[in-house]
Amino acid sequence: MIKTPINLQDLRRKIYIKVKADKSWRFWGIYVHVGKMETLRTSYKLAKQNNGAPGVDGVTFEEIESAGVYNFLESIRKDLLSKTYYPLRNRKRAIPKAGGQSRMLSIPTIRDRVVQGAVKLILEAIFEADFQPGSFGYRPKRTAAEAVEQVTVAAIKNMTRVIDVDLKSYFDTVRHDILLSKIATRVNDKEVMRLLKLILKAGGKCGVPQGGPMSLLLSNIYLNEVDKMLERAKAVTGTDGYQHIAYARWADDLIIMIDSYRKWDWLAAGVYKRLKEELMKLGVTLNLEKTRQVELKQDDSFSFLGFVFRRTKTKQGKWGIMKTPKMEARTRLLQKLKAVFRGHQSQPIDRVIYLINPILRGWVNYYRIGNSSRCFTYVKDWVEKKARRHLMKARRRQGFGWGRWSKEGFYQKLGLYSDYKIRYYQVPKVSPVR
Repeated sequence: MIKTPINLQDLRRKIYIKVKADKSWRFWGIYVHVGKMETLRTSYKLAKQNNGAPGVDGVTFEEIESAGVYNFLESIRKDLLSKTYYPLRNRKRAIPKAGGQSRMLSIPTIRDRVVQGAVKLILEAIFEADFQPGSFGYRPKRTAAEAVEQVTVAAIKNMTRVIDVDLKSYFDTVRHDILLSKIATRVNDKEVMRLLKLILKAGGKCGVPQGGPMSLLLSNIYLNEVDKMLERAKAVTGTDGYQHIAYARWADDLIIMIDSYRKWDWLAAGVYKRLKEELMKLGVTLNLEKTRQVELKQDDSFSFLGFVFRRTKTKQGKWGIMKTPKMEARTRLLQKLKAVFRGHQSQPIDRVIYLINPILRGWVNYYRIGNSSRCFTYVKDWVEKKARRHLMKARRRQGFGWGRWSKEGFYQKLGLYSDYKIRYYQVPKVSPVR
């Protein structure tokens, strides 16, 4: 009797169930699944969806597909199975940040991205079952909207004392020995551990390089003990049937919220102390210049995942939370749109609209869960004026053509993006099946 080979989806599901059932189980014999053609093919599709830049070898997706994807993946599979695979060094690229600073990305070659993605597909199923409820960043079936909603609900429930945590150069300070020891608590496979060491060393002696498929999963594994500490704090202080501490973490962006009642003053100090102790074990330090402790009841505010949170009174006279898009987020959007208009001055307006609509749609869909009406009105008016100026310049005329073109003409005939409606986050009635 020939046993039907297990497919990748079933494998990930079985791994997840096994981890949930046995908290001490260590997986062995999983390296063979990393090198399976199905795993590599899935990893390649995910890498292509991101459509990233080529690595140091200069090889692009177009060149790979012209030569044949199967041959490309088969070459990787043979190298993995024969243990002759070695990653190339990452290509460095600086990404500008707010305040004139920059973030350094390490871009692996497409070949190395496929291997990293294959390893991630297996490890993700193992460690996803160990991750905590307050961790949201870059996890399957978890969204930024859920994290924003969790923070909002906690603030409404009087957890208005906020520790806005900023980690100093987090991704650059991850210690490989500590990270590998954490992975080894669940993985008892020498080939997988060897492959992980090769991937980490390709980015340097320390740190998890940002830009590869595995970096965010590894960062979540590294900070999982911090999440567990906060979950214990929730359990210990919640014996009266009420919640007095909440948290939400998105990669290295962490918000801790504590009951503002003076009875819980000790909790704020205790959690901050325990946080520093857990981070010290990991060799990670707080950025004291950016880490803040605020009280929303004192008209303070904090930012998380692109939103600014403030306490305000509702129309019914009750205290609520207002979350608005950060000014920096709006500025970045307008700069991106302005670049499109400038780069296509000689192009017809329908071509420009074709290019800016996906940018607008993605940005608005992200921020529509907040109190974004005023910001959306500004953006909508700005875009319409830019489109009008584009048409007027094409006719070598001044002004915006208010009498020449109606609003309906832009939104209905030309198809300029128009859906700026607010849609507040709705809690799913049933938890998604993994």
